Amino acid sequence: MIENLIVFVVSLLIGALGIFLGARFVVDTDDYTYAFITALIGAVVWAVVGLFLGWIPLLGPLLVFVAYLAVINARYPGGWVDAIAITIVAWISVLVILYVLAVLGITGFEAAGVPGI
Repeated sequence: MIENLIVFVVSLLIGALGIFLGARFVVDTDDYTYAFITALIGAVVWAVVGLFLGWIPLLGPLLVFVAYLAVINARYPGGWVDAIAITIVAWISVLVILYVLAVLGITGFEAAGVPGI
């Protein structure tokens, strides 16, 4: 139980770092706490929408991703294009961070708060 909580918190911190970098690069926002809260909300929305709609073939995963993008869109200035750009930069950032940590033998390739990783 404690181990699962630690893994969740660490992966959430990494996911928040990805969102922070994406938001900084795309909309020039510089607040890690805001990114952390966004990652937490995004993870919860991803899980809830995935639970209720994720099972629908093809459409379910798309609806889950759009719900996640809606969180990014609602929390950061700009529009849907900026939300997509923030998510792409966050995804790439987290992928690089997790790759480095995995090479160092510290973690695997998953992070809460950023979809698909």
